[in-house]
Amino acid sequence: MKKELIVTDNREFNNIIGDRFIWKNNYFIIYIRKRRLNHSRFGIAVGKKLGNAVIRNKLKRQIRNLIVDNIFLFPKDYDYIIMVKKQCLSDGYQIMKESLINLLKEKEQK
Repeated sequence: MKKELIVTDNREFNNIIGDRFIWKNNYFIIYIRKRRLNHSRFGIAVGKKLGNAVIRNKLKRQIRNLIVDNIFLFPKDYDYIIMVKKQCLSDGYQIMKESLINLLKEKEQK
């Protein structure tokens, strides 16, 4: 993922979460904040309760791949923080992918 598509500043990360505009399902919690620029940025959060560093990094790689593959589904002009829930560990990549796509399509219709 390109650097301009990543939320890097910790304060911004916390401000996006603090706005409390949320989309969620059984696999993800996505915090959203409107921004003025014409492209979206993404942050990924995987808690330490989900596993050791190897597992957390694997989940982050998978989520980054999902974002890159499905970036056209994310509404532009927003910042996103994607938090991964524990359910992602027990189910496979394909189910995570379908879950994220369904969540984005559901919110796109509203």
